[in-house]
Amino acid sequence: MLWSRLPRRVPPRLSRAFQDFGNYSVILPQEPFVYGVGHITQRSVPTHILRPDYAGGRPTTNADVDGKVFLGGDAERRLRAAAKLAREVRVFAGSLVKPGITTNEIDEAVHNRIIESSAYPSPLRYSGFPRSCCTSVNNIITHGIPDDRPLENGDIVCVDITVYLNGYHGDTAETFFVGDVDTAGRETVSMANQAVEAGISACGPGRPFRDIGRAIHDVLRNTNFSASPMFSGHGIGSEFHRKPWIFHIVNEEVERMEPGHCFTIEPCIIQGKQPTCWIFPDGWTASTEDCARSAQTEHMVLITENGVEVLTR
Repeated sequence: MLWSRLPRRVPPRLSRAFQDFGNYSVILPQEPFVYGVGHITQRSVPTHILRPDYAGGRPTTNADVDGKVFLGGDAERRLRAAAKLAREVRVFAGSLVKPGITTNEIDEAVHNRIIESSAYPSPLRYSGFPRSCCTSVNNIITHGIPDDRPLENGDIVCVDITVYLNGYHGDTAETFFVGDVDTAGRETVSMANQAVEAGISACGPGRPFRDIGRAIHDVLRNTNFSASPMFSGHGIGSEFHRKPWIFHIVNEEVERMEPGHCFTIEPCIIQGKQPTCWIFPDGWTASTEDCARSAQTEHMVLITENGVEVLTR
């Protein structure tokens, strides 16, 4: 997931009481603030595992390369295998979620599961990201860095998994309940699931990419939820992030889906109608400005000759 033009290191504007959004703990940066992530020790990856170029310090991504694969060939086979592994690791990560476990412990287990599968955890070293998955708790919209805070009863946590297997990335995310979550939290997660399914239903060969954002907008229109305009889905394959960019709000994108296009749909759904965010001093963690909760579901979709297939279902 990519973003641009985001405010950084700006304190939240608590325009509404936390209680308006339900019963949960608000996640704020630890004090004293530490800027950047250079102090976080990165996990090691065996040398025999194929890794993306950026893991060796080369350019992060080739964003101008269109996200298409040749259907029926080796590229599609590898893409499907990467997506399948990502789905399996996502399910594994969800099985670990419970009160008392830390997101750092989840990240360690996810890291080991990925390398045991002879794959590389794509987030690790991507633009300097220090961990092997993203864990976004409660008011964290996305890109949460796993840490030593124990998950609490009533939290919701999105675990975003990406793996690099045999030269292709697989990318998926799900928001999990930690113990007994209140009604408002469960509604937030349900709305994230509905939003991504609406986006998927708008896909097919010849359809404009803007139909995805319109479908998500229609689901949210008469609710007290909104989609963050700051983050987009993206083409995926041999590159982690590349064209086409998938906007989850109403937009005027003119390009159309073609067979072979593979991309993610991953709307961040936020309580209330203030979908903007601020970035923690670590330079990655994105929180809602008013500390409302956010939930996300992410799937990879492949446009085929006759329709659309969800590779990470």
